[in-house]
Amino acid sequence: MTAFVRGRAALVGSVVGATVLATTVVPAEAAPSPTQAVATTAGTYGLDFSGGRLNTVEQSPSGDQVVFERQVSADGVTVGERQSLGYVGDLATGAHAKRVPCDIGACVELVGAGNGNYGVVFVGGEGDDAGLEHVQYRMPGNAHYGGPLYPAGTAKIVDMTGRSWVVNGGSTAEQQAGMHPSYRATADPVVRKPTAASVWGTTLWAATSTTGALSATDLEQRKVVQTLATGAPCVIKEVRAVGRWLYWNCGTTGAAGVYDRTAKKSFTVPSGPALVGDGYLVRHDRTAGKLLLTDFHTGKAAAPRAVADLPGGKTADQRRLTWAVDKFGGDIAYVDAAQSIHIVPSGVPAQPLAKMASDSDQEHIDLKGVDGLPSWLGTWQFNKPVTWTYTVKDWTGRTVRTLKGGSGTEADVTWDGRTDAGKYTGNGRHTWTLRATAEDGSGTYTTSANIGVGGGIAGFHDQGLFSIGDLVTLNPSGGLTVQFGQTSGSFSGKRTGTGWPAGTLAVPFADTGSDRCAELLVRIPGGELRQYTGRCGNSGYSPKSSHTTIGKGWQQFDVLTSPGDLNGDGRADLLARQTTTGDMYLFPGAAGGKFAPKVRIYTNWKTYAQITGVGDITGDGRADLLCHDRKGGLWRYNGLGNGRFAPRVQVFSGWGSSYNAMVGVGDLTGDGKNDIVVRDTAGKLYRNNGNGKGSFGSRTQIATGWGPYKGIF
Repeated sequence: MTAFVRGRAALVGSVVGATVLATTVVPAEAAPSPTQAVATTAGTYGLDFSGGRLNTVEQSPSGDQVVFERQVSADGVTVGERQSLGYVGDLATGAHAKRVPCDIGACVELVGAGNGNYGVVFVGGEGDDAGLEHVQYRMPGNAHYGGPLYPAGTAKIVDMTGRSWVVNGGSTAEQQAGMHPSYRATADPVVRKPTAASVWGTTLWAATSTTGALSATDLEQRKVVQTLATGAPCVIKEVRAVGRWLYWNCGTTGAAGVYDRTAKKSFTVPSGPALVGDGYLVRHDRTAGKLLLTDFHTGKAAAPRAVADLPGGKTADQRRLTWAVDKFGGDIAYVDAAQSIHIVPSGVPAQPLAKMASDSDQEHIDLKGVDGLPSWLGTWQFNKPVTWTYTVKDWTGRTVRTLKGGSGTEADVTWDGRTDAGKYTGNGRHTWTLRATAEDGSGTYTTSANIGVGGGIAGFHDQGLFSIGDLVTLNPSGGLTVQFGQTSGSFSGKRTGTGWPAGTLAVPFADTGSDRCAELLVRIPGGELRQYTGRCGNSGYSPKSSHTTIGKGWQQFDVLTSPGDLNGDGRADLLARQTTTGDMYLFPGAAGGKFAPKVRIYTNWKTYAQITGVGDITGDGRADLLCHDRKGGLWRYNGLGNGRFAPRVQVFSGWGSSYNAMVGVGDLTGDGKNDIVVRDTAGKLYRNNGNGKGSFGSRTQIATGWGPYKGIF
């Protein structure tokens, strides 16, 4: 850590690489005591302080001028090592950062946004933009957004807060106010005549031509949403917005005040060039050679108190040149004549944590980037530095991803659709939650919403885009149809492929490749078993669709079903019952969509009329099996995760003796629990909701007229 001087501080202890100081309050009538310089620079050519990040222009070891950043803790005690953000010296083309006169020679005006970004005016060096000025909004990593070109000597950054900005410039002066590119549609900037202006969140506060009046423009809607009377005795010349506080003045030597938006009233404060923090303002009294702080967090101005010695110097207005104020609940920074940098805690309590702006209404992501963005993006801007945690839960309530960040006023989140283990999450509804905690301990903020995920891992028995179970049916005309399940617990929408012979048997399977589309196994009557490449619900399957042949001779089996991964190797497996003997065989899934040699796991299962894989229905994470005997009993075989099953457990007795089809359809209702569907001899289709504990609720009729189907899979 880097040791910095704290105004009116006494050295109380030190460790290697850091200095620990105790800060005392300076009474209004007392001059601050000199402080020992424990860190100096080779020259500070401009600074700003925002969101706990101190930005300075200093010489690098090579002698070039560079923008550096140091992070300052919420209590102002700990300051991190400086990090280089961007070069502002002369480029080979002659382009350079715009400079203004200052006591050290020529300085660069920096304007921090509070979220780690900062703005600086650059001057073109050669070519079409030679001598022209433009604003660069820079981010860590030296990336930046560029602004329009302005004639020489006209561009000036008025204010920046988070992703909002105000800039003046032009041969015929104009003011533009806008926002950096949004994760949604970005509104065009508001263009107006230059007036006193400031931004807070997505709101532009600006003076009108009426005495004492300010207007509030929503930069996203590009319209005025409020006008208020501050009581100022002039057309306002300068405004600074900080949360509930709107500072105004009638010029640097005229009347000044603060409008309290909570109490809806103004009170006067001392005049003179000022910077505003949360609940206070600071002025440079050049005659006395001091920085003076006026505390107004109670709703009225207290007597000014000196917080630092800062000689008057030669430059009339030294804001952001030799001193700055962190308006995001922070403190004061200044550079003394010896080029020592000081951090002075304000001692003024800030407002509780509050969200200023957000951009996070994306309701669906497609992880393949086909139907939307492949990642979920969201950002929140706060009024002070926070630490934050972003969690994502799937439709079962299981936490699949946790992201954390901090040391800034912005929570900027990118979720790539993967779990904490680095795998893609499953398709379907997810819920995200953001929780931000103020670093100074003054509050928390929590928000959450649902998001649909597509292009992820297919769910059990899922042939579509979401982890909702689907059915495959074969009609008398040779149409093989994917019937898409809906979270209402029924089926709607379908994709059909034609040309299938009578006796075709289909097995909805898992993805065996890398495209995250579940495959379909099809045994044609001659005994050939094919694996058809998954379609993700985009089209149906025909016999000529893309496929590979697993093998021949599969006509010996009258039951083919996949419960999922039975042996714990991460691949889906296949179960088959031999027609003649009733023996049950496990075909373990292997690489490339193939199967390892079969293993007999049971003998003589002829007693069962229907056998279906159901995925995990007990909540232990292992694939299970259901069997319906010819007397109407329903039995469950709990998977052990090693390719075997525990002894059977009766789920129901005398259950559905009229049922001629039973399918473990997966989760058909979106509650995270796998269900089953059955068809009776009258052609009625029923759903039994799984309870996640190995059993099912009472049946619900969901369709009629399903009798003609020659197969339901």
